[in-house]
Amino acid sequence: MAYHGKKYRQVREKLDPSATWELEKALEFLKASAAAKFDETAELAVRLGVDPTKSEQMVRGTVVLPHGTGKKVRVLVFAKGPPAEAAKEAGADYVGFEELVAKVTGGWMDFDVAVATPEAMKEVRKLGKVLGPRGLMPNPKTGTVTDDTATAVQQCKAGRVEFRMDRNGNVLVPFGKLSFSLEALAANCRAILAAIGAARPSTAKGVFIKRCTVSSTMGPGLRLDFKEAAA
Repeated sequence: MAYHGKKYRQVREKLDPSATWELEKALEFLKASAAAKFDETAELAVRLGVDPTKSEQMVRGTVVLPHGTGKKVRVLVFAKGPPAEAAKEAGADYVGFEELVAKVTGGWMDFDVAVATPEAMKEVRKLGKVLGPRGLMPNPKTGTVTDDTATAVQQCKAGRVEFRMDRNGNVLVPFGKLSFSLEALAANCRAILAAIGAARPSTAKGVFIKRCTVSSTMGPGLRLDFKEAAA
């Protein structure tokens, strides 16, 4: 059983566990109740009505948060030639090909997002066992395998986040810091909900989004009124 500190328990005692919240009200509560000595991350958890055992019902995608994540994103680009130059001009932190493949193979992982051109993927695929478990493998579905490296870098730097359903049918996505304005947090959260809704598999039946909850790093989860939050 997870252990929660005194401050968490004091906040939790104020809540009705059966209540549902309007998005802005929930975010106001999280901001007002924050007690950590650091800027906590706001997170959205969504329970999906799909069958996680069926590959065709996997839910995955990306969304550019209108107000960013509040985190500096280090972008690595596997490319050479014009795409490599474009990536450098767009602000990529690391750009290269064979030398970067060798470096990552050796255990170097000081980056948050990896982008690759289709040509480079011939070698980058060999890094699957290293990048895959960390969620860093470039993928066409998330826009990280592309010849338009400049756009990919700009979107990653601007606050593009990836969401992916786990084996239990849940999606967990960070959408900003509690220091953000209420309006910025709400806009980011709604953007994610819209993107998840748009990623509904054609084979999914019944209610797609069963439950959604917002929380902060050290705070309790507050169940949202989904229809209001997604409006």
